[in-house]
Amino acid sequence: MLRSYKFRLYPNKKVEKILEEHLEISRWLYNKLLEQINNARENNVKITQRDTQALIVKLKKEEQPEFQKPYSKVLQMVNHQLWSSIRGLSQLKNDGKKIGKLRYKKKGRWKTLNYNQSGFSIDTKNNRISLSKIGSIKAKIHRKIDGKVKGVIVKRYPSGKWYAIVQVEVEPEKLPETGKTVGIDVGIKYFLTDSDRKQIENPRFYEKTLKRIKGLHKNLSRKQKGSKNREKARIKLAKAYEKLNNQRRDFLHKLSRYYVDNYDLIKVEGLNIMNMVRNHRLSQKILDASWGEFMQMLSYKVEGTGKIVKKVNPRGTSKGLTYDNPLRDYISANRIKWGRDYPDMPVERRPLLHTISAKEVVMGQAFLMNQEAPCKSWG
Repeated sequence: MLRSYKFRLYPNKKVEKILEEHLEISRWLYNKLLEQINNARENNVKITQRDTQALIVKLKKEEQPEFQKPYSKVLQMVNHQLWSSIRGLSQLKNDGKKIGKLRYKKKGRWKTLNYNQSGFSIDTKNNRISLSKIGSIKAKIHRKIDGKVKGVIVKRYPSGKWYAIVQVEVEPEKLPETGKTVGIDVGIKYFLTDSDRKQIENPRFYEKTLKRIKGLHKNLSRKQKGSKNREKARIKLAKAYEKLNNQRRDFLHKLSRYYVDNYDLIKVEGLNIMNMVRNHRLSQKILDASWGEFMQMLSYKVEGTGKIVKKVNPRGTSKGLTYDNPLRDYISANRIKWGRDYPDMPVERRPLLHTISAKEVVMGQAFLMNQEAPCKSWG
């Protein structure tokens, strides 16, 4: 299985100029290959990934000598990425989904250089990552890299920061069995409530930074297009969004890691989030909560560990429960765990729920309390 490590890069001005040039060449190549594919299809001519790969070789030799500048594997991966997108759209179409067409990339919209299998070396002792046709770049390698390195993806973020995503092949590591199962119900007020009486507060990262983001958007709109001040304002806004995404992902990573480490079977609602966000009144709150990303993290973290994530049809999990019922989410979580016939809790048997803040999750203090025995065993 593949694991990724993300390290910050600090290229000097000379190296950064080369990186930006290689990004622009990759963007131009992507558009050229997409144009060839579109033209072939319009003329009912069959074209394959091998054909476009051969076109890259032809362009390098005859028409575009600047294609000699990037490492050859980087250009091959541009072709691979294009065809992966085409296959993805084709699969969605076969599944009955409405799809559009791939768009050409505008200047500055290509963000990655993919060094797959070769063309790189990593010096963890001196904190350097070397890339073929670019050179050695200072990096902050803050973690030990375990496993066989299979590739390095260099990525430029809108904030202007550069990162290296190091892809490593590792043997799946089985986690100790706990003998425990948990049901998880996600919500708006609380990010989740589980069948073991834990309620995690919704961190509402976007909501908390909305005022600052609105101010930065307003400041950007006042700047003259093409000016240095506008670029400075754009970077400030990009950094605000980057911080927001980092906060959200840190919270989701730590929360999902807790459940994978402590339960053998994790039952979650099989929600159709794309349909849910059509409710404009709740769409931003749902997207801010990032339920889908949380489910994805649970799913890939259990790979090879012996743990299981099971999606349960949410229909009927809230049947007969009013919105003002303080145990609504807890009962739903138990119905996800045990089945839809799990009864409402009698007043005299109502359990105390343990509310945990997002800050406690991030600081690693969320699950240090001793869990009391459940008020009721049912099954």
